[in-house]
Amino acid sequence: KVFWISGFFFPQAFLTGALQNYARKHVIAIDTIGYAFEALSKVPDKKYEDGCCVRGLFLEGARWNMGDMSLEESKPKELHTEMTIIYMKPEQNHKLREGLYECPTYKTL
Repeated sequence: KVFWISGFFFPQAFLTGALQNYARKHVIAIDTIGYAFEALSKVPDKKYEDGCCVRGLFLEGARWNMGDMSLEESKPKELHTEMTIIYMKPEQNHKLREGLYECPTYKTL
């Protein structure tokens, strides 16, 4: 199932709830868990054991290349572009892997 995160009034609660489910399932402290992210090329046909898949995120000043599965410069006169589906996987003591971009995320009204 893919959740439309843009439709949530308080998406932080949803994301914290997914971490809390993982912490309870594996009997670990929630403050030791973070998210690893995976961009998906299509709607997943399998159900992930942990975490969640979200859509409805947008990039500002960039776009997602589905062929290369990478960020690119946006096209002229294209300010906002929709991001592909993201699988958010909880991991204990998560550390950012080398070569990945840590992108800030903002909620706007």
